[in-house]
Amino acid sequence: MRQSNGSRVSVLPNSKQNSLRKPRVPNKASYPFNMSASRNHKIFLNRPNTNMSSANNNEPPTPEPLNSAQTDMLLKPSSGLSHEQKKMYGHNRSPSREFKELTKRDAQILLNKELEKLQRTAQLPKAQADLVDKEFDGFRDLFGKFLTAEHQSVKWDKIEKLPADAIRAYDDLPQPSKSEIQGMLQKLVVVKLNGGLGTSMGCKGPKSVIPVRNDLTFLDLTVQQIENLNKTYDADVPLVLMNSFNTDEETHKIIQKYSGFRVRIMTFNQSRYPRINKESLMPVARDIRTENDIEAWYPPGHGDFYQSFYNSHLLTELVSQGREFAFMSNIDNMGATVDLSILNLCLKENHEFIMEVTDKTRADVKGGTLIQYEGKLRLLEVAQVAKDHLEDFKSVKKFNVFNTNNLWMSLPAITRVIEEKMLDMEVIVNPKVLEGGVNVLQLETAVGAAMKCFDNGMGINVPRSRFLPVKKSSDLLLIMSNLYSLRNGSLVMSPERMFQTTPLIKLGDAHFKKVGDFLNRFASCPDIIELDHLTVSGNVNFGKNVALRGTVIIIANHGDQIDIPSGSILENKIVSGNLRILDH
Repeated sequence: MRQSNGSRVSVLPNSKQNSLRKPRVPNKASYPFNMSASRNHKIFLNRPNTNMSSANNNEPPTPEPLNSAQTDMLLKPSSGLSHEQKKMYGHNRSPSREFKELTKRDAQILLNKELEKLQRTAQLPKAQADLVDKEFDGFRDLFGKFLTAEHQSVKWDKIEKLPADAIRAYDDLPQPSKSEIQGMLQKLVVVKLNGGLGTSMGCKGPKSVIPVRNDLTFLDLTVQQIENLNKTYDADVPLVLMNSFNTDEETHKIIQKYSGFRVRIMTFNQSRYPRINKESLMPVARDIRTENDIEAWYPPGHGDFYQSFYNSHLLTELVSQGREFAFMSNIDNMGATVDLSILNLCLKENHEFIMEVTDKTRADVKGGTLIQYEGKLRLLEVAQVAKDHLEDFKSVKKFNVFNTNNLWMSLPAITRVIEEKMLDMEVIVNPKVLEGGVNVLQLETAVGAAMKCFDNGMGINVPRSRFLPVKKSSDLLLIMSNLYSLRNGSLVMSPERMFQTTPLIKLGDAHFKKVGDFLNRFASCPDIIELDHLTVSGNVNFGKNVALRGTVIIIANHGDQIDIPSGSILENKIVSGNLRILDH
């Protein structure tokens, strides 16, 4: 961990884009736990053979095929056999279950050996070696859960009706008095998830350094927000960045420019886990040092926040300073600003975990939602839903809100959950393909999944304006447009917009996915104050001062190009074909 003054808690070696070696794939033959048998194969039982010719020729006796009744006995669950049959066929327990249990145990033993080998590939400084020990302990636990969790679907009939007070309306929250605010802010920590790269948008380095408005980056705007809060209320709210080994080095170079701002910036690194081969389930890494085998390692999702925050000792330090609550959000969510009404609720009521949710639309049907399950409020993700209940899950009427990943958490409660080993999150299996064509798995967790581990969790149904993530260039167009103005690092929707909902924008990946390509296709950002829906596909360019209103669809087929002239006003229009404007 490094603070803005330069001090730093020890972290893993920073990764650099060195030449990649082909990951070592453990000998598949050594790991028999992906074998499967077919019921279509004949089953044989070795019994004394009366065929004397075989015996005289010193050949092994030919096994005789079992009849259908005997075959059924072997394939039945053991509960269907008599004591004598169990004794005869060795069916003290289900063969498939026993096989699975043995192979899982073998996999865990083999994993331990592979991790020990990795640790012997380099002599790390003691602080780094101790951190690796802690991280590998965490990975062993996650791997064990992965092996034992055959499925993580919830039992649909056990979902209970949400209590009336499980989700509170944002408008019903009381406002704190001005005299209370400074004291409240002294108990707050703002945490931003800063482990992601901008590669999905065609950018290098941390996603937080992508310019999003007036040449200001996500990180710039976040610092402006916290500084304004501290200046306005004479407070000292610290900003904590959870980096990954992918973003740590560059982030620390960048935050030096904020040394003159009234913001204390602290950082810590989330864990570094080894990717495992999809077939053998063993690590593909051959070197403990990240920079020597960067493709073999990954940050294990934002659910790793709790343990990594605790391991960094930053959690203990902040609690000792009197900090009580953390407000966490993704750094690319431009709507996730400190809300004094929610903070007031956190401090005055006994809720250890508060999740901001917002109304679900048809564009959000896959977003996680809140349910009551086994007496606890918890997050339900689409991956936990059985196929025959997917449509129920996606129903806007049945589950009308989704998780924004804006979370408010009690810092003392996080400490308790970690130290009492109560932390329990579902494993997310994320398949990847490495450059050499090796199929690997990343085992991850989601931070919201820990909600059930805390006492008195609740949801708050917030306005959609608190959920403005930038995942694609389509989102970037919204943020850069005249739909918003910038005020102290926060986006404010234009009063000229008749409705507080944002337009639905879809830009084709082939020509707009990368930020550079996206910017080159707009001479200036179009006026979208009155836009409801925009779809653009193909080779399309926009001139200056274009206005888009209502529903606009622009499609350039393969080989065609459409140039929207400067000053054009498109209202409820479909544009297709070929339209080119040439300079002369």
